[in-house]
Amino acid sequence: MSDQLEVKKKDQPVDALLAEYYRTRDIELRNKLVGKYLYIAEIIAKKFTNRGIEYDDLFQVASLALIKALERYDVTKGFKFSSFATPTIVGEIKNYFRDKSRIIRLPRKESEFIKKIENAKSYLLNQFGRSPTPEEIGEYLGITSEQVLELIESNCSTKTASLDYYIDNEGETDLMAVIGNEEKNYQLIEDRDFIQRVMSTLTEQERKVINERFYNGRSQREISEEMGVSQMYISRMERRVLERFRRQLKKDM
Repeated sequence: MSDQLEVKKKDQPVDALLAEYYRTRDIELRNKLVGKYLYIAEIIAKKFTNRGIEYDDLFQVASLALIKALERYDVTKGFKFSSFATPTIVGEIKNYFRDKSRIIRLPRKESEFIKKIENAKSYLLNQFGRSPTPEEIGEYLGITSEQVLELIESNCSTKTASLDYYIDNEGETDLMAVIGNEEKNYQLIEDRDFIQRVMSTLTEQERKVINERFYNGRSQREISEEMGVSQMYISRMERRVLERFRRQLKKDM
């Protein structure tokens, strides 16, 4: 009889397991749920790589945050666990970056250019009424848009990307529009069919760039050198693909 109960427990859908853990607070059951949802921690940790902290450290922070989310999750509220866990994990990783920022420093010359870029962004924002594009910042500072992008990417090693940084040339699509901050968007982290559908519409080269950037955590510079093209070429391709994801996301909402 005990064996039959064990088999039945293993076959329970994840929502039933969450409800049982909420009721019993069984550590073994919690660990089982961690295993089922660990891919969320992995995906989020990979999105923060190449910013000055090793992936293994980020994954550890994300995994601990996942456990914290499970312990705080209230099944009676009626929303998906992924909707609750995702912002919890992102928040913990951002806190980790803030804690580490004291010991992560850019070279002095790059830091000075970053300050100039930030000042230029503020000035041009007031002039245009929107966030400026890399091309507009470069023209204002007398440097190329490629140099602007390289400096911005270097700055990512000391802080997480700003959610109001625009990723298209018209200054209309920001990272928040792609990532999303509502429950429906968080649920899509579980919807692998959504990712597969969009990826199936991409060219082989586009798929390679997206895989290298968001799954392997490589920089645009590294990818451009490997493919023998300019960083601007990779940047524009990435923006086009993210826009495609954004449009599909909007349709699915």
